[in-house]
Amino acid sequence: MNLADTYNRIAEDWHKDHLDDSWWTDETEHFISLLPEAATVLDVGCGSGTKSKYMRDRGLSVVGIDISDGLLAIARRESPDIEFVNHSMMELDSFPGQFDGVFAQASLLHIPKADAPGVVRQMAGKTKPGGHVYIAVKQAREGTPEEEVKKEDDYGYEYERFFSYYTPLELESYAKDAGLVVLANTSSVSGNTTWLQIVGQKPLA
Repeated sequence: MNLADTYNRIAEDWHKDHLDDSWWTDETEHFISLLPEAATVLDVGCGSGTKSKYMRDRGLSVVGIDISDGLLAIARRESPDIEFVNHSMMELDSFPGQFDGVFAQASLLHIPKADAPGVVRQMAGKTKPGGHVYIAVKQAREGTPEEEVKKEDDYGYEYERFFSYYTPLELESYAKDAGLVVLANTSSVSGNTTWLQIVGQKPLA
């Protein structure tokens, strides 16, 4: 079962399970504070649209993309005034327009690490000069795989997802290689997971 099929299956359970997450708020607020008033933001891997709604409620103009029709259906139901599109982060170059901000929370962790630098470069390409990019991923743990297909049964049935895990230095190197100036590289803990969060700016010239 591919990732889109998995999320289509678990969409409602996953959405409810993550509504109360709060590990992301401080650095997301930092990202928002760097953007101009009524800025445009592309939410990459928007899931069920919770973060898109959060940013919209702070006056931003958000477009969300994801590969799961199940999650997108929830996003449209919860925020019918936001545009949500089925589009892969692997093909960002083909998505129209540029944005004041590109937001990618807990999405890069679902692609192979070999593809991550190229996707970050595409994120930078979708960002206007002077704009900002936010990325959040799970931190790698010493002695554990950097990539794995993880079997889970959190919702009373079995399903599996691919994960990749990162170090702060790796994440920073991807941002710098994409031409971004790193403004923040932080971490926060939620349960057994350490989340790495980075904010970078695309130079004006």
